[in-house]
Amino acid sequence: MTAPIKLIVGLGNPGTDYRGTRHNAGATFVEELARQCNTGLQPDSKFFGLCGRGNFSGHDLRLLIPTTFMNRSGQAVSAIARFYKIAPEEILIAHDELDFPPGIAKFKRGGGHGGHNGLRDIVPALGNNKNFYRLRIGIGHPGHASKVSGYVLSTPSQVDRTRIEDCIDQAIDALPLLLRGDEEKAMSQLHSFSAA
Repeated sequence: MTAPIKLIVGLGNPGTDYRGTRHNAGATFVEELARQCNTGLQPDSKFFGLCGRGNFSGHDLRLLIPTTFMNRSGQAVSAIARFYKIAPEEILIAHDELDFPPGIAKFKRGGGHGGHNGLRDIVPALGNNKNFYRLRIGIGHPGHASKVSGYVLSTPSQVDRTRIEDCIDQAIDALPLLLRGDEEKAMSQLHSFSAA
């Protein structure tokens, strides 16, 4: 039996300059989830982020968007997890994924950071426990490693933005299955979708 998810975190960079950028896809997911839960996200300095609590599909969830920069995401995640005694296995981290094109999103449990600066900071902050869930939202790759930094901090084209938004909607549709502990069904439903 898998542990129930109690905390969903959306990664991004703070401030209006980064809103809508590819790197903020995870934060966009949590904003939409909060909207569907009819809950507001309020600044909370002790958790270094925007926080909310809502009921989604009969499950009590805490929501967090860190307001640290991406490479300091672990500070916010570890603070709220420690305070509410939430284990890494009870956390879902939503983040942008260079390895998938826009229009593809996948759930995953465990694994490395894959070069993602947010995950790279979160893993040691959770005591090197990598066994949290991830929602990987495809944003595509610019083609060369030297272009990645500028690419993730830029806004996607209208076509790509629509594909990313469609993926977020699909992930929210599949989320109740994951919250019920039906990991395989949740993955199957989301992984069969493509807006690409």
